[in-house]
Amino acid sequence: MGEADFDLKALYHALDGARRARKLSWTAAAREINRFKTGGHPIAVSTLTGLETKDSGEGDGILQMLLWLRRSPESFIPDFPDADAGRYQLGQVPQERVLRWDARALHAALDARRQERGLSWREVADEIGGFTAPMLTRMAKGGRVGFPRVMRIVRWLDAPAVTFTVASPF
Repeated sequence: MGEADFDLKALYHALDGARRARKLSWTAAAREINRFKTGGHPIAVSTLTGLETKDSGEGDGILQMLLWLRRSPESFIPDFPDADAGRYQLGQVPQERVLRWDARALHAALDARRQERGLSWREVADEIGGFTAPMLTRMAKGGRVGFPRVMRIVRWLDAPAVTFTVASPF
């Protein structure tokens, strides 16, 4: 696509800055982030601190970090216009729910746009970048998605990331 990706290192620095401003250890920050729950798999301190050097991260966990920061996914894409606008905000999630990516909804939107444009899955994968056609078609089954690649899909669809999230039971 030639556009900037979601910046995991910037996410790390935002988490670290918020942690320091609140005078929290990484363990205490992880405890607060995990109050949003992750389906029985809490986010580890090493997951948080590892963002500084990683190339990718698990999508649902990063959504919990973004909720803690009260930031949109788009706010971590360099030069993204109006990233703090209300339409990009993740919103509130009830305590008994966890915010997750809706891979099936992503797939449905991709397939609709693909058909609208008369593209093959391979052509879609080539335009988005970082995906193969089978990776995209497998999303029809649901499952997990990762950053920064999920944001490539969202940008290709020209829709706010929040459109493809769901507050689901643990």
